[in-house]
Amino acid sequence: MSKQGGRQDNNVLVPGAPIHTAPLSDYVYTKRANLQVYKGKDEILLSKLILEPQHSILTQSYDSRLRLDHRRPHNGDGFGLGYYTPPTLGPDPCIFTSIIPAWNCINLSRLASKTTSSLIFAHVRATTEGSLSDSNCHPFAHGSLMWMHNGNIAGWRFVKRALALDVGRRWFMGVQGNTDSEWAFALFLDCLDRAGYDPDHEEEYGRSGFGHTVLRKAMLQTIQRINQFVAAISPPDARREDGGVDSRSLLNFAVTDGHSVVCTRYVSSKTDEAASLYFSSGTNWRCMGEKGQYKMERRDKGADIVLVASEPLTFERDNWVTVPTNSTITIHKQTVLIHPILDEFYNDSPSYQRSSGYAVSKGLVSNAPGATQSAGTPNEENAEELKEKLGEVEKGTEGMEIAS
Repeated sequence: MSKQGGRQDNNVLVPGAPIHTAPLSDYVYTKRANLQVYKGKDEILLSKLILEPQHSILTQSYDSRLRLDHRRPHNGDGFGLGYYTPPTLGPDPCIFTSIIPAWNCINLSRLASKTTSSLIFAHVRATTEGSLSDSNCHPFAHGSLMWMHNGNIAGWRFVKRALALDVGRRWFMGVQGNTDSEWAFALFLDCLDRAGYDPDHEEEYGRSGFGHTVLRKAMLQTIQRINQFVAAISPPDARREDGGVDSRSLLNFAVTDGHSVVCTRYVSSKTDEAASLYFSSGTNWRCMGEKGQYKMERRDKGADIVLVASEPLTFERDNWVTVPTNSTITIHKQTVLIHPILDEFYNDSPSYQRSSGYAVSKGLVSNAPGATQSAGTPNEENAEELKEKLGEVEKGTEGMEIAS
């Protein structure tokens, strides 16, 4: 339920902007997670991404200083790494998860200092749904596919049964944990299967992948079906004494087949900001002298390295670009593509401003240098920033200019 009141951006209340009310329990018991993606032309030592940078994902697990909501500063409910090995070892990724907080796991340091890969997923967890167990730690994998999620599915305890009954038997049986994130992955696998791309056909898709267009379309279908499940929550369920079921899902997903990567920054709302997401691209990722002082260098228009993260790994303003709310970011052959998610929650006005209050209440928006806290659709300033980072503008398949 929404009403006219004010919008809180960077702790400033803007009169007249729409805000939402939600049950108190939604604000108290939910926490954030952080995700990170690396895709490079060459392999990189894991420690140069997850351990050494000044604001690495390891640091974010215990010192998320860029978070606007400081009531829940830790992501200590487990962590996970996923990375791809040489093709001779098979197309499926290697997954390492632990319920030990990332900052206190000596095996993480041992592994990261001796392992290289050109495609890496990393995730630190703060529980929203599901118990504390290895089976609930991201990333999740099936065959050559790997998946992460930052956010929550709205009204999950009312949605879970319908979602579980709607996916195919193989994907239902494959769920090992009890998080909304893993069930979203099962739904994604079901979407691929229904589109005619069987995730179990490793000999067909393991070597060359499904293709970035197929992954992106399956991702959009996954989001659409989640929205339909939430919309179908029956009135008796919605009429709870604590104020009803909040219908806003925060769906920052990341998926890869070992070749292409598709990420989303999405909220099922026309007026609210999504959880924060940034990307950085360049030709070299290196330490600039002082310990932890990494910088993304860009010697030409190439993107030999692409990073996507919930919070930037550096404090260099010109290193990071905010991904627009309700958009997908695709990495294919080191090319970055931005597409809008054109559904009932999309707004194409360049001047449209979204409220960050809801995502802030979940601990899911950062105040990183260069961040735009209201980027529901790219405004003129943000569009120019994106164009500068991405180089030449290409036309998207949905009629929007990439990076605009």
